[in-house]
Amino acid sequence: MQRDRRSLVWALAALLMVGSLAGGLLVAQSGRSTPARPPAAAATVQTPNIVGPMVPAEGFASLVKKTGPSVVSITSTTVTKASANDSDDFSQLFRNFPGLDIPQLQRPRSQKAAGSGVIMTSDGYILTNSHVVDGATKVRVVLADKQEFDAKVIGKDSDADIAVIKVDASGLPAVTIGDSSKVEVGDLALAIGNPFALGQTVTMGIVSALGRTGLGIENYENFIQTDAAVNPGNSGGALVNTRGELIGINTAILSESGGNQGIGFAIPSNMARSLMNQIKEHGLVTRGYLGILPQDLTPALAASFGIKDTKGALVGQVEDNSPAASAGLQRGDVIREINGDAINNEGDLRFKIAEFVPGTTLSLKVLRNGSEKTLSVKVGTKRPVEATSKAAPTPDTSLNGKLGISVQDLNAQVARQLNLPQSASGVLVTQVQPDSPAAEAGIQRGDVIEEVNRQPIRSTSEFRNLVSQPSKSVLLLIHRVIDHDDKTIYTVIERAG
Repeated sequence: MQRDRRSLVWALAALLMVGSLAGGLLVAQSGRSTPARPPAAAATVQTPNIVGPMVPAEGFASLVKKTGPSVVSITSTTVTKASANDSDDFSQLFRNFPGLDIPQLQRPRSQKAAGSGVIMTSDGYILTNSHVVDGATKVRVVLADKQEFDAKVIGKDSDADIAVIKVDASGLPAVTIGDSSKVEVGDLALAIGNPFALGQTVTMGIVSALGRTGLGIENYENFIQTDAAVNPGNSGGALVNTRGELIGINTAILSESGGNQGIGFAIPSNMARSLMNQIKEHGLVTRGYLGILPQDLTPALAASFGIKDTKGALVGQVEDNSPAASAGLQRGDVIREINGDAINNEGDLRFKIAEFVPGTTLSLKVLRNGSEKTLSVKVGTKRPVEATSKAAPTPDTSLNGKLGISVQDLNAQVARQLNLPQSASGVLVTQVQPDSPAAEAGIQRGDVIEEVNRQPIRSTSEFRNLVSQPSKSVLLLIHRVIDHDDKTIYTVIERAG
């Protein structure tokens, strides 16, 4: 009887334990269905075809399989002649023998450089950077599947660093070209190329900035900036979005070490495609030309011109007999719009003008002396720049003051030394004191100051009278030699104190 009671107690205890465990399982199962781990979110992450800001759980393998075959590795060979101080080891053996013509023993040397390219058409047209194939006597292309081809350079545009090469093949995996105008800062981006000649390599980052200009890398800049790792050898490779579409041609990096530091630049795909089409059809690129020297409208310049914002591009010079001169554009005008499209800065204006076909008529909205005007101008063809030599000015008399510059009268002799026109007038800057307001404003020795606060000057006395007038800043119009060409630009000197 006692044994039966003990058995009953153990049976009840066992039932209670089972019930507790069952309750615990129910709680755990209930916990899985709580909002802390929503099944919908988990399912979304696992979806392999996600585009946009989310990264698929398996990475971008499928995207790379789609786009990678369109990116090629390029090896360019350049043959150079050895100098008298750079002869080979064979010549060195005979250097001490009199009467032997050592230069005859010197042999041409070949140098190889590695880069990247993007297959744009299935019949073998490949886009790369001009500097990848510049001066090359032989160009070799290696596809992602290791096929190799010799390539012919169809044409180059060094102003934008674009080149088109062609291989004799068909059925090649052409890239899908995206619309770079729809790219936004923060978009994910993949860089595919041949860094350090390692072969095809893929890196990932985001679009860090758009419309980068004024970097001094190319004459025409409108770069997409990315932090996707770009290194030497990536030049000419692809920058693609998460749909596997080409949005840029990787071109340059900003680096103190020579390697990736998270700042790379790519030519937008829309620009690259337009240049490629011109090169394919005509063998060269023709750009629109107005005949002006624009510059950024800085806050100091805007204040000097009585403008409340810095939108637009300031016209520093109008060339004689140019489309701009015929249209009535004047020095000091601020171009705010072209055909209704806003102009934000000097680089924006240069880029937009260059895109128009010569002969196109444009409507320009400008600010002149505080009033808005609309001008019609017919786009011309960009003229080549002829190199000229300029003699260094010889200091004569000087005028020193709080601005930190010395100037002298611009006489006929000095004007001839600078190859200036006979009608040139102003004062010549003979010295700029370091760390002075003039130095901060970018004034250089050899500049000719033609105007002070928009008033023409002809002598040091006129210059002295105008700069001595009380004001926090002084607006100057300066004549300067830029890229072997005579230019005029505006600048503002902020007075010290």
